[in-house]
Amino acid sequence: MVDTIEFVLNRKPVRLQVEKDRALLWVLRTDLGLTGTKFGCGTGACGTCTVIINQEAVRSCQIPMADVKSKEILTIEGLAMNGRLHPLQQAFVDNNALQCGFCTPGMILNAYSLLLKNSAPTEAEIIAGMEENLCRCGSHIRIVQAIQTAAKQMRG
Repeated sequence: MVDTIEFVLNRKPVRLQVEKDRALLWVLRTDLGLTGTKFGCGTGACGTCTVIINQEAVRSCQIPMADVKSKEILTIEGLAMNGRLHPLQQAFVDNNALQCGFCTPGMILNAYSLLLKNSAPTEAEIIAGMEENLCRCGSHIRIVQAIQTAAKQMRG
């Protein structure tokens, strides 16, 4: 069933006529052209499609559009501001945590949510917080280092 869904996307109001049960992932990628959010497994297990909804990391492949009504969504495209990379994005570059880059948007947004809750996580807390985001390239050590670097920078 088609419904009018209003929400905030990357700090801008959006109003769409869309099927209520359509996955947020496909609306972002297909309807809105925001291809930074990737399709990985389609079951919410890999973390590739991670976005932030109301400051919580969620798997966009598992979120029907009916559930985003009146919420704030942040994608990787909205993390940078005024033409400058967010400290997490820059730390991923500086620490060579990108490798193939396919998992990177989901990794960065999951890390962003983690740092919102804990601005000074230990290495063990970072590993636990990133457990559900998979990287097939094996960049895990550099990803942890990037998150540590960004956490320090974001704290000032």
